Amino acid sequence: MMKRNCFIRNALFSACLLSVVTGASAALVVVGDLGGESTAPYFDAINADKDAVAGAPSVPAAPPESLSISDMLPVSTPEMSPGPVSPQPLELSGMPPVFVVGDDNLSKQWLSQHAAALSQMSATGMVVSVKDAAALSALRALAPSTEMVPVSGGDLARRLHIVHYPVLITDKGLSQ
Repeated sequence: MMKRNCFIRNALFSACLLSVVTGASAALVVVGDLGGESTAPYFDAINADKDAVAGAPSVPAAPPESLSISDMLPVSTPEMSPGPVSPQPLELSGMPPVFVVGDDNLSKQWLSQHAAALSQMSATGMVVSVKDAAALSALRALAPSTEMVPVSGGDLARRLHIVHYPVLITDKGLSQ
């Protein structure tokens, strides 16, 4: 008798729980909307009518197959300028070494002095201020064993509170 009452009680509880779960429908809550371009056009063709696909907006064209460094130039980073950088400890475990330079005398002198150490640690260079391919080539010639790419450093400057370069960023911190 006791087992039967327990069974009935569990069955009633399960039925109540099931009715609550199936009857409840909550609206979705947007936790974060960072903007950007909608991905909807990319998924329109999935499970769509053939007529609907024909009228769907076209997906943007893919970038050209070959991009050159010249296509990325000039680069400028208004948030940063050449100048002294105070050493700052950071905890960036797993961060590969990165150095930030520009096409200026201070960066050129710094690259010449630190080229061997940068090469030994396999550091990658971010050139945050350079006008043309010739200037980028001149910087690369100062530290030929390192990889240097032209890129805006605005996001990096904001995240790490960096206002000057040249600077070396490692998993341990910032230094010049």
